[in-house]
Amino acid sequence: MDCGYTKEVRLDFATAVSRTREELQKEGFGVLTEIDVKSTLKKKLEVEFDDYIILGACNPSFAHKALLAEKEIGLMMPCNVIVYRDKGKTFVSAVLPTSAMRMISNNKLKEVAVAAEEKLKKVIDSV
Repeated sequence: MDCGYTKEVRLDFATAVSRTREELQKEGFGVLTEIDVKSTLKKKLEVEFDDYIILGACNPSFAHKALLAEKEIGLMMPCNVIVYRDKGKTFVSAVLPTSAMRMISNNKLKEVAVAAEEKLKKVIDSV
């Protein structure tokens, strides 16, 4: 998939989640939502799944600029960041805002997406 920026990390799952939250905060993002996919699937469907957390991250400055440029951009917010385990390895990944915004023709929004993406990549690289 070309919609995300992913890195394998040599951390256990809980540490990777904690470090991801810390790095998001350093770059001005707050976590608005958290979905524990493993727990939800177990509870709702009684199925087993690997550790998998979706963090709905938001940088208020970028959100404000994006909303000023395009009112309906809220349909694509917040920026999702995931931490998951697969085949015994831990990964962190962030949505690529430039990829997500390709369907919207708005140059002001594109500028915001590029800036947000730079920060999200920095987060993933720093975990």
